[in-house]
Amino acid sequence: MNDQASFNNNWRKTAATIYKKPTDSRIFGNVEFDVTDLEKYITEKRKSGLKITMTHITVLAVARALGQEVPELNCYIRRGNVVHRKSVDAMVSVLLPGGQMGSVKVDRADQLTLTDAVEVMSGKIKNSRKGNENKTMKTKSILASLPWPFRKWVFRVYKLLTIDWGFSTPGLNISANSFGSFMVTNIGSLGLDMGIPALLPSSNISMVIVLGGTSKKPAVVNDEIVPRRILSMGAVLDHRLVDASHGGRLFRYLKYIFKNPEILENKPE
Repeated sequence: MNDQASFNNNWRKTAATIYKKPTDSRIFGNVEFDVTDLEKYITEKRKSGLKITMTHITVLAVARALGQEVPELNCYIRRGNVVHRKSVDAMVSVLLPGGQMGSVKVDRADQLTLTDAVEVMSGKIKNSRKGNENKTMKTKSILASLPWPFRKWVFRVYKLLTIDWGFSTPGLNISANSFGSFMVTNIGSLGLDMGIPALLPSSNISMVIVLGGTSKKPAVVNDEIVPRRILSMGAVLDHRLVDASHGGRLFRYLKYIFKNPEILENKPE
């Protein structure tokens, strides 16, 4: 399955040619998850001292999906070919002081347990909120400091080298994998019920997952209508990498993990 040739079938190579990124290659979607039992699980874990959130669960679930169930999504386009990443890395949006948005990168997220995720993400979020953002996000400050129109020209060169041609220059913090494999953002914590994100033009991520609000809604359980806690999740996926079958496998796995979150307490086999 990890043979490079298996990721470059005719359709995927054709899609990489006929679609641009990200103007006309986006798939938008919205899914609702019954998280009644999952919220109870999170509450119990927090009482025991493990300060997990819905974001931790989602990041690990998506990462393991890319690592085990849908490796086709852990790819990016480089010079017309689909390239499979060597690791599953997640980018997680965080709220910074002053209302600004930042992010932290979680390397090899598919190999973490819930305990690992809390430790890693907590440390990186604290550093980010102190002004110590990761190297990728620091480049936005450099770009913003340039006068117009030089700012646009520099970005075009950056995008050409990294996104279109796939070159990496570690000394300049320029990499085709700077943003990792995918991004997760929680807008529910900001009071928004649902959101449809954008694929970042400066990244090679295959998808952005948005956690919306959670509300009580009627649902059918064992042929009875009962109140349940429902989470709204939005997504945008790069159609050059994703088709309906990939999306179906991804969200089936997420539903499975949301019903069986204890799986994330152990490292994947």
